[in-house]
Amino acid sequence: MNRRNILTLSAIAAMGLTLPPSNIGAQQGTLKPQLVDTAAIPDFSGVWDHGIAGFEPLASGPTALVNRARRRDGTSSLMVSVGDYTNPILKPEAAEVVKGFGEDKFQADPQSQCWPAGPPYDFNETPMELVQTANQIIILYYRDHQVRHVRMNQSHPAQVTPSWHGDSVGHYEGDTLVIDTVGIKVGPYAMVDYYGTPHSEALHVVERYRLLDPEAAKESFDRDAKEAGAPRSALGYSPIATKPNAQGKFLQLRFTVEDEGVFTTPWTATMTYRFSPYEWEEDACAENIRWYPGKNADLPHADKPDF
Repeated sequence: MNRRNILTLSAIAAMGLTLPPSNIGAQQGTLKPQLVDTAAIPDFSGVWDHGIAGFEPLASGPTALVNRARRRDGTSSLMVSVGDYTNPILKPEAAEVVKGFGEDKFQADPQSQCWPAGPPYDFNETPMELVQTANQIIILYYRDHQVRHVRMNQSHPAQVTPSWHGDSVGHYEGDTLVIDTVGIKVGPYAMVDYYGTPHSEALHVVERYRLLDPEAAKESFDRDAKEAGAPRSALGYSPIATKPNAQGKFLQLRFTVEDEGVFTTPWTATMTYRFSPYEWEEDACAENIRWYPGKNADLPHADKPDF
């Protein structure tokens, strides 16, 4: 499926110091406070871009779906999305959904239909920016200016009201930002990736962000470039696609997804972001509603007024 080429921008990020807890609980994200050296808290300032659509599947273990649509050289097709419905992480019902999505020429997803999405689908919505403050992390996404709020050093409420981006709580573990999210709403186009993989309200996502030196980021860049068939350089992509920040760092997100209603086991993948060389332009989804010839996006609307 075609994806829009997206330009990005530099914006402002403030660095806040907090006293992070050591870990989170499995489903409820119960936090256990522990004093740490605040000097170890990383500065994620700036705008980050992934460059190539899709997650970076791990080399082994339960991991994200890859594209079954391949080019002659064996690399993933950039024009068609057909998720590998034989991936053992999928329960049979979910595998059928993924297979059907791959056979649908329109492949309607949150991006093309102007609907909000939550993690982990959000991770592809680059460029993105992490704004750090003492009490929360704010994650800004370029597409339709979507925003996530992550409460720092708190627990999930006993009863979570489902929302598009879910209820997110975070803490630092040394130089790593950990975010735990539950309560992600199931909407008309609910999916976790570009292959139409569904999710239920039991979806639970744990994100771990850290800064990497170029050599440490190389393995992920190479792995992603090999799968996507992207132009390669010493870091896996073209030079412009591997731009580090002013400190010579890249940003890596390693995330784990579990959902007993859809997956047979928790699975993990990565997203390794380069520092964006572009400016952030306005992107109003409602102004870009015709992705397919003769077919408008299914914009959110109410058939009857709610007042």
